[in-house]
Amino acid sequence: MNDYLYDGTYSSLLGLIYTLIKSKTIPNVIKREDEYISNLFMEPIYLKLENKELINSLKKEVSMLVLYTAYYIYLSNVNNKEMIIYGFIKNAIKYKNTVFYRRDIYVVSEAIRISNQVKGEAHRMKGFLRFKKMKNFYYATIEPTHNIIWIITRHFKDRLKDECWIIKDSKRGVYAIYDLKKVTYLQENDIIKLNLDLSDDETLFEDLWKTFFKTVAIKERENLKCQMNHAPKKYWNNMLEMEDL
Repeated sequence: MNDYLYDGTYSSLLGLIYTLIKSKTIPNVIKREDEYISNLFMEPIYLKLENKELINSLKKEVSMLVLYTAYYIYLSNVNNKEMIIYGFIKNAIKYKNTVFYRRDIYVVSEAIRISNQVKGEAHRMKGFLRFKKMKNFYYATIEPTHNIIWIITRHFKDRLKDECWIIKDSKRGVYAIYDLKKVTYLQENDIIKLNLDLSDDETLFEDLWKTFFKTVAIKERENLKCQMNHAPKKYWNNMLEMEDL
């Protein structure tokens, strides 16, 4: 068995996995080229297979639900996610859409669990994300466990389609920038220093929101444990109403 590397894109990963499955090759490990740790006993094989014909052939063998599930796993922070996608797609080719009922197969069960985790965090983030009004645009920061910025931007593109906005994933240094037409994704190194001055009204709105949050709270019924169940503490850094806590 060999180690196989890909360039980090989802399409290349799918092309590599489909090629391995069709050639009946069992990989020892599949890793992004920039994440692979070399060793003396294994010479990795790098395959760049961003081939449309390969992807189209795969689409004929599995449903879009399978590919979306694999995509959510790809966005996760799980170390061996590529091998889980490999096992999941291999079983999906064999069992078609009934693969989702084969929870007795460990890799299928793991694939569904991880996919649901990523989708769940993306859903929660739509409610926890807080925009601030800057001089010329709205700005928000997130620090999610998984790489969900690619999912939630579709939601905010529809909800805030008449406003320019930027969402920054602080953990990964990725910016999603919406300019009223499309969303562009840039790394931190590609960003010219932004003018992050608040608008004249934003400070007032922040104070009003904090006052409202404190006013509606009933001190005698304060329950931080329950609060953390609904709004996990890892998101509090970017939630305005939690700053004082």
